[in-house]
Amino acid sequence: MSKNNAKNTGSGKDKAGAPKTIALNRSARHDYHLEDRYEAGIALQGWELKSIRAGRMNMGDAYALVKGGEIFLFGSQITPLSQASTHVVADDRRTRKLLMHRHEIDKLIGYIEREGYTLIPTAVYWKGNKVKLELALAKGKQAHDKRQASKDRDWQRDKQRVMRKHNKDA
Repeated sequence: MSKNNAKNTGSGKDKAGAPKTIALNRSARHDYHLEDRYEAGIALQGWELKSIRAGRMNMGDAYALVKGGEIFLFGSQITPLSQASTHVVADDRRTRKLLMHRHEIDKLIGYIEREGYTLIPTAVYWKGNKVKLELALAKGKQAHDKRQASKDRDWQRDKQRVMRKHNKDA
């Protein structure tokens, strides 16, 4: 079977070649000023990977913390499948270790401890046959910042509507 005729066999990419998204943290851009983004692997158990393949991951309340020079993911939920093994006790909100290079971890620890940043997971996606997590270095927004961002977003949307209407009439 040639590559062009092959169906999507879980390679982690859609037809356009972009990584396939598993879960998004949609509230992250609303609640935080996101600055730098980093990619990390996640240490998963077998039943978790099967559940992720079935689309059962939620990261609405997820956050990352540094403990003992390592970074861990808290609050993400992976709901176990009913067909999962009966001899494994599945904890859907267990703490998961994030896998990054030492120099990246040291850099992030410096930002967190000295400059008051926090680590927010923004997306989980497939990269090849591996599950990757996108971490963002972020600072919290205040209420007036959130309102201003909403106004800017509405203005950009209205501006695009006017430009489309103008180009259609031309």
